[in-house]
Amino acid sequence: MPSWQSAIFAGVSRLARPRSAGAETDIAELRRQFTYLSDRFGAAPQDAAFEPVQLGPIKGEWVRVEESVPGRLILYFHGGGYIAGSPESHRPLVARLCKAAEASAFSVAYRLAPEFAFPAGVRDGIDAYRHLIAKNLHPKSIVLAGDAAGGGLAFAVLLAIRNAGLPMPAGCVAMSPWADLTLSGWSILTNEKNDAAMAWDLLFVAARHYLKKTSPADPYASPIFANFRDFPPIMVHAGSMEVLRDDASRIGDRAAEAGVPVSVEIYDGMQHVFQANQHVPEARVSLGRLGQFIRAKTSEALREPLPQAAFSAAKQSAE
Repeated sequence: MPSWQSAIFAGVSRLARPRSAGAETDIAELRRQFTYLSDRFGAAPQDAAFEPVQLGPIKGEWVRVEESVPGRLILYFHGGGYIAGSPESHRPLVARLCKAAEASAFSVAYRLAPEFAFPAGVRDGIDAYRHLIAKNLHPKSIVLAGDAAGGGLAFAVLLAIRNAGLPMPAGCVAMSPWADLTLSGWSILTNEKNDAAMAWDLLFVAARHYLKKTSPADPYASPIFANFRDFPPIMVHAGSMEVLRDDASRIGDRAAEAGVPVSVEIYDGMQHVFQANQHVPEARVSLGRLGQFIRAKTSEALREPLPQAAFSAAKQSAE
């Protein structure tokens, strides 16, 4: 049974839910509708430090907290329907994940649609990863992560990493990932009235801006249509009340079919990216579980001498 705090949070979110979107809705209004979601994140932890940097051609920022262990890195992709959001808008969520994981993060400022359509975000993600490992950061000390569209992008970048023959990271985690731009999940319909944060029409219009003329079933746009062969371990969390619930479940199906270790956790009564509210008990549990997963999957690499020196080298190269 969901907590009373989460019930209040859902009620407030429902009152602020974006209006319907259509082909006539301009990009500024669409971005405003996505921005209200990141406005729920609250304040970042007081000890969090944010440093705008550029890794090669890719802009973003380092995120560090007191608990950050040198060498353990989260490569993070923010949500926003591929048309909105930024590392700055997601600072509170990323910093809280860093605290739970005892990690630092590089939050990627990937290019957004409609100015930069698919596959610009995927290219930015793999370029950021290439730069990190080129500086001798141990691949097994890196975990890809993201929320909503950023969660789907994390899996698309993972697919690109594998297909490029690059060494795979230690794992991939996602919160409420949007991994099916065809919007074919059954929960799109069954949770239409339950989801206090997201709506089918907003997702549909955002997808059209991102994809242009590309098929929404392209595996780099919708990773649920990819083969997950040779992927690293995966953990995905979603809420039972959100329209994207089935995207999380189907990621689990693809991973299981490929024999990839996977944990999909659907939190009863929770909404889209419920981890946004630090006062909701389920958010703390979810971030704690994700952090535990990241620590466990990177622990072996941290026993080697390479990552700490490599992290310093990567930082110096970005300054």
